[in-house]
Amino acid sequence: MAAPSAALELGPRPFALVTGASAGIGRAFAAALAARNHNLVVTARRVDRLEALAKELRERHATETLVVAADLAERDAPKAIVDAMRAAGIEVSYLVNNAGYGIRERFLKTPWETHAQFLSVMVDSWLELTHRLAPAMVERGHGRIVNVSSLASLAPEPPGSLYPAAKCLMTSASRSLRLSLLGTGVHCTALCPGFTYTEFHDVLGAREAMNRLPKYMWQSAEAVVAAGITGVERNRPVVVPGVFNKFAALACRFIPYALAHRMTPKAILEESLTTAGGERSGER
Repeated sequence: MAAPSAALELGPRPFALVTGASAGIGRAFAAALAARNHNLVVTARRVDRLEALAKELRERHATETLVVAADLAERDAPKAIVDAMRAAGIEVSYLVNNAGYGIRERFLKTPWETHAQFLSVMVDSWLELTHRLAPAMVERGHGRIVNVSSLASLAPEPPGSLYPAAKCLMTSASRSLRLSLLGTGVHCTALCPGFTYTEFHDVLGAREAMNRLPKYMWQSAEAVVAAGITGVERNRPVVVPGVFNKFAALACRFIPYALAHRMTPKAILEESLTTAGGERSGER
């Protein structure tokens, strides 16, 4: 993990930590929270993008931003991020667990080491960050935790993919954590977007297939983030942004599994969620 950026001028603004902040939904969360008068801690692998984001938000919103370059596939990364914040005298009141990625080959075609890295990012890292940071929020009597899950956690699984399984755990664990936090002043929400205009599918190599899907199935990252911020303020257990996504989630809840699977567009089953193996790519 790279060293964090230079010391900050700590002011009265609350701090938010956003993982996977270099692009897509994570970047949109960072921008939205800066506009809402938060200072930031941003982390991802691509430090050049993080530094550019920090500069942009400082110029636009006078936001102080601690940049911590980290690869959450590394076992010690969550602790190192927390240590970097504490060394800078920062305690966060807002946590956005957004980091994630997809890889295209199926489960049995991929070395286990690749799956282990995938699970470290998609399961272990966000749980550890939450476990390390939530107690201080409870002690202060205020905090917000947004776990960026996926509509895939509520829908039929495509063949050979661990992505929906990892997101199912995130959604379920978020519900459970929310219940344990009731009455503490700390809110926890699982944000479950569907297809979102980011570079996720471009890096994954699935853009051609995604372009075959109708436009009403897509949302902007900004719309997803706005729904997530509203939802966590209201302490909603799960937020599914967008009319189409709400309908799809409701249908998956009440329609028998086999029928829901047959109704799922072929492009989704074959391309967009086949993310359980192969080369690491496609951060959200």
